[in-house]
Amino acid sequence: MDVETLTFGCRLNIVESEVMRQAARPEAGARSRVVVNTCAVTAEAGRQARKAIRRVARERPDAEIVVTGCGAEVETDLYAAMPEVARLVGNSDKLAPRAWREPTPPGAVMEARALAPTAITGVAGHTRAFVPVQNGCDHACTFCVIPFGRGRSRSVPEAAVVEQVARIVEHGGREVVLTGVDLTAYGRDLAQGGGLGRLVRAILSGVPGLARLRLSSIDSIEADADLVAALAEEARLMPHLHLSLQAGDDLVLKRMKRRHARADAIRFCETIRRLRPGAVFGADLIAGFPTETEAQFARTLDLVEACGLTHLHVFPFSPRPGTPAARMPPVDPGLVRERAARLRDVGAAALRRHLDAEVGESRLVLAERGGTGRTEAFTPVRLTAEPGEIRAVRIAGHDGRTLIAG
Repeated sequence: MDVETLTFGCRLNIVESEVMRQAARPEAGARSRVVVNTCAVTAEAGRQARKAIRRVARERPDAEIVVTGCGAEVETDLYAAMPEVARLVGNSDKLAPRAWREPTPPGAVMEARALAPTAITGVAGHTRAFVPVQNGCDHACTFCVIPFGRGRSRSVPEAAVVEQVARIVEHGGREVVLTGVDLTAYGRDLAQGGGLGRLVRAILSGVPGLARLRLSSIDSIEADADLVAALAEEARLMPHLHLSLQAGDDLVLKRMKRRHARADAIRFCETIRRLRPGAVFGADLIAGFPTETEAQFARTLDLVEACGLTHLHVFPFSPRPGTPAARMPPVDPGLVRERAARLRDVGAAALRRHLDAEVGESRLVLAERGGTGRTEAFTPVRLTAEPGEIRAVRIAGHDGRTLIAG
C-alpha cells in the first residue's frame, strides 16, 4: 500500500518525504496513511500545514494522518491537539522503518549524534537529485527554531556521500544538489575532518560521470578555502550560490546573532565573482526584524545591488515562540508586510536585469519536465527538450521570470 506525503518547507524535507514513502508503508490490511512532513521556519508554514491536515481529513476520512517534521518537534502540542491527527513521529526517527511500527514521539532529536545516508537514487517528479549530507545546526540565531526541530549538526561520512552520488549517476542522474540545514558546517563532527570543499572535491573526482553538482543554501562566512578554490577550478560545480544573509545592516545582524557583517557578505560575493566570472547569487532576507528602523531596512534593500543578488527568498519576520527575537520590540505588522513587498520589488527588478543580460547569450540548459530547464547559473529557461537532456541553446528573450530559448 502506497503512502501519500504532504511536504512543507525545505529541500531536505522533499528528500525525506521520498524516503518515507517506503519507510512509512502501513501493514497489509491497515488504513491508508497520509504523512504530513511539516516546517516550522515561519508561523505561516505551520498554518498551511494545519490547514492541509484539516482538508485531508475532510477528503479522506478513512486515512490515518501522521505528522512529522520540524513542526512536530517545535509545535508538538498544537499538532497533538488536532483531532484529525492520529499520531506524531519524531524528526530524528522518521526515516527509519522501525519508527513506523512502534510509536516514536517527538523529543529525541536533540540527542541524535550521527547521520546515516539516504538510500534513494532520485526524487519522484524531480529531474535533479537532492542528497542530504548534513542535518541540524549548532548556531543560535535569535529568530530561528530550526535547531530545536533538527538537533545538533551531524554529517554523513564522505565515502557514503560519494557512494550515493555514484548510484544516482548509475541510475541516469545528471545533476546532484547537496543539501543540509547548515551545509557549510559539513564535516566538523566527523573524525576524518575536512569540510564542504573537501567533500565537493571527493565527489567530482570520485564520480567522473556526474555532469553537474550544486550546493543548496550556504552560510558564506563559513565557506572554507577548499570550497572557494573548487568554485574557481571545478567547471562541474555550478556557479550559483544561495546565501543565508538575512539582513544588510550590522546592528540588525548582531541582534540576529549572525556570524557575519555586511562587509563580509559583499567581500564574499566579489571574491567568488572574480574567481568565477558569471557566478550568480541568491539570498534569504528577512524584512521587519524587531527594532529594525527604516534606515536599517534601507541597508538591506541596497545589499541586493551591493552583492549583485539575483534570486531572493524574502521572509516577513515571523516571531517564533521561545526565541529571543520573539521577546524583542516588534515592528508594526503592517510595516513588516510593506517592507517585505518593497524588498520583493527590488528582487524582481534585479532578476529582470539579470534576464535582460542573458538575452543573446548561449547557455547550457538541463531540461526538466514541463518544457523548462535550468542554466548552469540556475536561471529557468523555456525550451523543447527531453527531461534530463543537457542542451546548448541561444537565449532569445524572457517573460520577466523565465528565459526563452531561441
